[in-house]
Amino acid sequence: MELREFAERILFAKSLKEKLLRVENISDERPGPALVTPPGPGRPKELQFKATGEARDSFPGTKNLEQSRERGKLLHFFANHELLATELMALVLLRFPDAPAAFRKGVFQTLKDEQEHTQLYLDRMKDCGIHFGELSVSGYFWRSVSVMENPMDYVASLCLTFEQANLDFARHFAQGFATVGDAVTAKLLEKIYRDEIGHVAYGLKWFRRWKNPSESDWEAFCRQLKFPLSPQRAKGITLNIAGRKAAGLDAQFIAELDVFSQSKGRTPNVFVFNPFAEARIAHGKSFNPTKHQAQLARDLANLPQFLCRQDDIVLVNEKPSVEFLSGIKQAGFVLPEFAELESRASLTSRKLGRLRPWAWGPDSVELLEPFFTNLTGKQRTASGSFNPEIAQLYSKAWSAELLKKILVDRPALPRNLNQESAQQRRHTNDDWLSAAHEVGVAVNSLAEALEVVAQIRERGHHKIAIKEALGLAGSNAMRLFEPEILETHRRWIANAVANKNQLVVEPWLERVLDFSVQLEMSDEGIKLCGYTGLLNDARGQFQANVALPGHQKKIPANLIALFDEPPDIAQRLHALYAEIFNLLEEELRRAKFLGPIGIDAFAYRDAVGKIRLKPIVEINPRYTMGRVTVELMKHVAPGSRGEFRLIGLKQVIAEGFADFPAYVWELSQRRPIRLKGEPSPRIREGAICLNDPARAQVCLAVFQVHHAAGDFVSLADLMASNSSQRA
Repeated sequence: MELREFAERILFAKSLKEKLLRVENISDERPGPALVTPPGPGRPKELQFKATGEARDSFPGTKNLEQSRERGKLLHFFANHELLATELMALVLLRFPDAPAAFRKGVFQTLKDEQEHTQLYLDRMKDCGIHFGELSVSGYFWRSVSVMENPMDYVASLCLTFEQANLDFARHFAQGFATVGDAVTAKLLEKIYRDEIGHVAYGLKWFRRWKNPSESDWEAFCRQLKFPLSPQRAKGITLNIAGRKAAGLDAQFIAELDVFSQSKGRTPNVFVFNPFAEARIAHGKSFNPTKHQAQLARDLANLPQFLCRQDDIVLVNEKPSVEFLSGIKQAGFVLPEFAELESRASLTSRKLGRLRPWAWGPDSVELLEPFFTNLTGKQRTASGSFNPEIAQLYSKAWSAELLKKILVDRPALPRNLNQESAQQRRHTNDDWLSAAHEVGVAVNSLAEALEVVAQIRERGHHKIAIKEALGLAGSNAMRLFEPEILETHRRWIANAVANKNQLVVEPWLERVLDFSVQLEMSDEGIKLCGYTGLLNDARGQFQANVALPGHQKKIPANLIALFDEPPDIAQRLHALYAEIFNLLEEELRRAKFLGPIGIDAFAYRDAVGKIRLKPIVEINPRYTMGRVTVELMKHVAPGSRGEFRLIGLKQVIAEGFADFPAYVWELSQRRPIRLKGEPSPRIREGAICLNDPARAQVCLAVFQVHHAAGDFVSLADLMASNSSQRA
């Protein structure tokens, strides 16, 4: 029989008997013309592909495999995959008659293996009480591979993608069947696993022969696959490294595949780290970050990966290294897809869910505007994501006004807290909350600023802070600690207002404890994500966040412990923030804002030594490091607490480390990651670096987890301990 005749029978036959009829003696002397790819293979009626979008039978997985019929359902899926591979190999022989004779012979030999695999599954399914065709079958393999334009497309998409993934699936399910005592099916899958090693090796041989010799196997593989196929489809539940090595794949290819991620179907959201949005709102395109600020943004560009899900996309200038991502994965974190900003145009051909920049501002609108037409949800325009009303939310003056509404206009206290009279509750309320006159006041001129300064000092506050209403945290601010207002102070204020920058003037309060509240605003309303402790330096710049067990709903216990009275302070604090959330939700709906919100707050000691609460210092309508901490805590085992900290290169060197990699190595030795729990283990204790120490220039993001039963050791203490021990 001629190979073409054999391939035509396999592809177009409408009975399984014809499709699975094996031929041993075959010639390839008349390959004929290239076939135009048909819409689908010939099949019996009961095995026709379900329509795209039509509901399908759910994949059984390893659940209930002790039940014979459930095992049969799983084998039904496998049988369809093997039959599809048989049909696609027949299509290759018909589509590419001019391919090398040795290649065509190899396809024929592999096709016979696929026929055998299909028959083995059919026989075993029958033993389990399942008839082939009683479940719906998918044509995804056909749609993905049949569009091949050359033989290299075939080896990349079928041999190196779907058959490579079967190295994982066959071994995984062989173990699953063995676990429930089905040794017959386990042995069948082990045979198929061994055959698949040979099939992948065959495809790899021809792939290497045809690829650009200047490209690595991985680079050529990624370039050859056409969306929606991606390397994500080339791996299964657990990466089987041994099988891939046996097939001839090199260590670098396997490492790259291990950390690669792309959605297999869920529409991805797009994340990007743009920490200068507020400065761009304040200063427009005239704003240019300092060299240090720009490098800091580059160092932390991958942080959104800890905010998103596995199928989402993170835009970065440069993809993180394989070594770094491998360590993150081993610590139990899922990996998103990374797309480099220079090549982001490739995303415009894909459906996208939502755009989730670190902050909405002129810069993120400019960066993400090409993607709005690709969105599948309600977020369809740039103006709907960022507008003047949303820009106003960034203003410290707006935060101050919201706080004033809480302190002045709110009721005495929520009802039914206890049996005190309204007057007693009001008095108690004043005792632990900041006074209205301690709230910042917005000014627009030097004269207004000096007047407010005088009023604040008349009330007994000598130290005063003046901040630009819009600007980077810890920047664009000054402190008036001297008795007199110096000429330098006047010039700074005059220059700021001359540049049309509104200022906020407020008393400098002696902070005792800082914390943050993390929220998410959606169409359904505002949602509490969690509370974190907050550590800032003297300039107000972020240093660390701490999250304790129960942080998702509980106000930090160390904050509550600061107050001697009233006895029900915890209940009052929660009631207060419930009011704040309600008021904030109204304001956010008015501005049509959706997304993350962070509230910074602190407890302070007043002039007579009493602890008071300033429940809103500023509101950040964006992601914050506190929100990163809350999301990181989802990977922490119950009962443990976490600390997220930014560590500068100067600090590392001052503590005796040569560079970031040296510090991280020491940290990994002293605080190795220890996981706990099944089937998805989480971090019980240890420390991990969240950006690549080999590439970082000025800053490391480090997450440390400690079990609550022990003493919490901060990273600063650890560094000091390391330094003293080396000395």
